[in-house]
Parts: sequence; C-alpha cells; structure tokens
Amino acid sequence: MGDNVRQASRSFDSRMRHSNQAYLQGGAPHDAHPPICRRIGFVLLEHFSMMAFTGAVDALVTANLVSRQPLYRFETYSLEGATVRSDLGINISVDAELPALDAKDLDILIICGGFRSNLEPRRPVVDKLREVARRQAILGSLWNGSYLLAHAGLLDGYTCTVHPDSRAGLEELRPQVRLLPNPFVIDRDRISSAGANSALGMMLAVIRHHHGDEMVRGIEEILACDRTLDDLPDSPMPTLVDDPTFPDALQTILQLMKNNIEEPLSIEELALRARISRRRIDRLFQRHLDTTPSRYYLETRLTRARRLLQQTNEPITSIAIACGFTSAPHFSRCYREFFGVSPSQVSARHRRG
Repeated sequence: MGDNVRQASRSFDSRMRHSNQAYLQGGAPHDAHPPICRRIGFVLLEHFSMMAFTGAVDALVTANLVSRQPLYRFETYSLEGATVRSDLGINISVDAELPALDAKDLDILIICGGFRSNLEPRRPVVDKLREVARRQAILGSLWNGSYLLAHAGLLDGYTCTVHPDSRAGLEELRPQVRLLPNPFVIDRDRISSAGANSALGMMLAVIRHHHGDEMVRGIEEILACDRTLDDLPDSPMPTLVDDPTFPDALQTILQLMKNNIEEPLSIEELALRARISRRRIDRLFQRHLDTTPSRYYLETRLTRARRLLQQTNEPITSIAIACGFTSAPHFSRCYREFFGVSPSQVSARHRRG
C-alpha cells in the first residue's frame, strides 16, 4: 500500500491523535493561544483516602503530560498543621492550612475524606468553604467529603454522592440534599465521588467538560495499562477508536488494519475482504473518522512504530519492517513528518533512559 505522506500536515488529524498527542513536537497548528491553567485545591482531612486523592491528582497530572502545556495546577491544604496523616498511615506535607487559602482565582476546591475522617468541621472551616462558594468556584468531595459541604449548607438543592458508610448520617443531617447511590455525581458546580475507584472517573468527567473527549482518551490510554496488554511490544495494535456504534463494515475494516500492520493491505484488498466497495470504505472513514482510510492506516502503523521505538531496543530497520515500511529511510521520512523528530532521536532517548 502506498504511503501518501504528502497528505500529512505534521500532525495526526484522525481520532488517533489522542494516542500520540503527548509525543507530537510543538503545539497543534490551531493552538493560537495557550490553554487556561486551572487552579485546584485539595483539602485533606485526617485519615483521608490516599487512593482517592492520588486517583484524582493522577488524572490532572496526566492531562498536563498529554497536553504538553499546563492545564491544571493543584495545591493541598489541611484543616490544621503542616502535615496530614492518610488512611495508610503516611504523613503528607501540605502547602498551607485551609484558613490561609486565597480563594480569589481558585477554580475548584475538593474535600478529600476517608473512612476514619472526622466530619465535624470547626467554624473557620465552614466560613472558608462558604467564601469559596461565594467566589463561584466549583466545590467537590472525595469519599465522605460531602459531609463538610453539607454542614456548610453548600449542597442544599443539589444532588451528590457519598461513601455508603456516611449516607445515613448525611441524610439525617441535611434532608435538603438529594443523595444518589452513584459512583460519582456532577450537578452544576458541585462534584462528588463516593469512593477511591470513582475519584479518577469523576476527574476525567471534569477534564472532558473542559477539554473534550480527545484529551480524556489520551489520558485513559496512559492510565489503562493495568486493563489491557495492547501496549506490550509483541501484542496486536489496539483498536484506538473502538465504538460499538460504528457500522459493522467499518469495524471489519478497522480490525483488518489492526491485524495487518507488518504487511499492510491495499484499500482494494481491504474492500475485497470486507465485501464492500472502495467507494463505500471512503465514505465510512470520512463520515465516522473524518479522515481517509489510507491516512488512518498510516497513522495506525506510525503509532505502532512509536511504541516499539520507546519500548524496545530493536534496530530502526527492524521496526520499520515490523510496521509495514519498505525501507528505513522511507519510514524515517514518514515518522518525522508526523512527529517532528526522527526515529533515531526517539530511540536514542529511550536508550539513555
């Protein structure tokens, strides 16, 4: 299959961009202005859930990595003192005590509770939470942090969620709050997560609202290594755009492409195997992926090559052949056209560690 690199605009233009966004050199052509960097504060209660906290922070940090420009900065606060003990018995140093928080340009404040956290806030804490609310920042909670927001009357008329162990107490404390048994809930400018595992999902939903599906797909691919073996060098190429709503014919073509990386099929061969016309393939890719089949296939192979360069010590010539390129020089030209760096530069960085 011919590789029409001249179609490239030094950037991935199909939905596969999310898989490569962190590795593209320079900003996207349409990024005329730097993105807004949102400020997020985490209030760590004594015995807070370390897993919930790190899940939420991991989403933010990974968003910055995928973007290559800072989208989020976070700060940590205690109710009192320079350190807070987590539920794992690990002391975490914080940036400041909550009463000292300057809420002037704060975008989100999240209360991170835990199974043994004290949920009876003192007056200065309630006053600070109300001040943050008056400045129209988003207020959120992890585990049972909703309890403190409810104490301050900041969840009246909202829906939220809380850890099941705190549900009965919150219902009794504040019947004006509508509790849902969901893993996480987003209701206007209130966000809440009921446990450790759902904290990541909640933050991904927030990031999706700010930056769209493409950004979240990029984050999920980096963080999903414990759910799939697709990223291992000797495994098949992952289907980066799996979508059950795609027509069967398109899913068949995508599967054929995924299974034929080393010896790419021509578009005519793909059409023959899928028993559809070449013209219909073109229409399917344009309608559902906003690209051409040749372009998508090339992007698939280059994405595979990027992974092999980063994860193995194989020679560039071997990687080129494994990804269906007829020669190392041809592969290098294609790779540089899309990523802005040569395969040898990527390989050298990998070997230096």
